[in-house]
Amino acid sequence: MARVGLTTERLVRAGADLADEVGFDQVTVSALARRFDVKVASLYSHVRNSQDLRTRIALLALEELADRGAAALAGRAGKDALSAFADVYRDYAREHPGRYAAARLRLDPETAAASAGVRHSRMIRAILRGYHLTEPDETHAVRLLGSVFHGYVSLELAGGFSHSAPDSQETWSRIVDALDALLRNWPAQ
Repeated sequence: MARVGLTTERLVRAGADLADEVGFDQVTVSALARRFDVKVASLYSHVRNSQDLRTRIALLALEELADRGAAALAGRAGKDALSAFADVYRDYAREHPGRYAAARLRLDPETAAASAGVRHSRMIRAILRGYHLTEPDETHAVRLLGSVFHGYVSLELAGGFSHSAPDSQETWSRIVDALDALLRNWPAQ
């Protein structure tokens, strides 16, 4: 009953769309089969199980984010690069909340090493070179930026800032300004 031109890529993209609609935690092979009006068994020649599907969606999301990040960073440095990179994550999360959640999926070490997550790390470290940090401070800064970006975006997606002034965009801009100032004046250890 494998009809409707099913391919692994088409299933993964449909799974990513489903994640954006209903949440990444709700994505299963069964839910995807219902979307295509096929039997679950029809999908097993393309994905092994729901975990395999979820991993493939995570890899797609990491790739999309890395592509956006690379495009946004081209020709930028310093605060301009930091702001562009931060905005990529925030904008992607707002446009694709399920995919964004998928990008946070814990991958096994081999899969992670072969994923676009490596590109993310290189991009953020390239931004930080403009702040002249050395190890281990650079790693501390990578963790700080990831925590702040993800924390803010997660709270914003959950509606945490929608009930009060000032506007969330104003706060986001001030956070990026504060991070830039901190990175320029990183405390020596």
